[in-house]
Amino acid sequence: MALILREIMRGFGLRDIREARDAATAFEIIKDNHIDIALVDQNLGDLDGTEFVQLIRNADDSPNPYIQIIMVTAHGDRKTVMESLRAGANEFMVKPVTPMDLFKKLVSCIDHPRQFVRTSSYFGPDRRRRQSANYRGPWRRKADPPEGLANADENKHAGVRPTVIEG
Repeated sequence: MALILREIMRGFGLRDIREARDAATAFEIIKDNHIDIALVDQNLGDLDGTEFVQLIRNADDSPNPYIQIIMVTAHGDRKTVMESLRAGANEFMVKPVTPMDLFKKLVSCIDHPRQFVRTSSYFGPDRRRRQSANYRGPWRRKADPPEGLANADENKHAGVRPTVIEG
């Protein structure tokens, strides 16, 4: 699959493509090079892809916690997808991958990057894809809390409202 992905990306005109067979090597490649997008297989061997994404997003020595990450896996069940997104993956692809699938995910990461958010239990791209101008709820991003909630019991709302971090 790595060879297929490499050839697809070369067909798109990408030339500087690095490949790692395990999480430690991948972490070093990201640490030693300016990497824009990482395609991470769920099955890495020593760590699974979800653990690797969490490491990239949250480790104190993470070389680039804001890197765009596309999770690639043969397992498209809801549990695997949700674990990957909760870990901080930007996009998710199920094998077998077609050139058009990969192209769409790359375009999404490049042309429509999502802001990063940090809560008490999550750091990564905002998981909300659609932004509704009509949303009037109390937790709208970049808005002050609605009147009456500004002095609400902090324990009740701890970790609920995300902090927006420009990436």
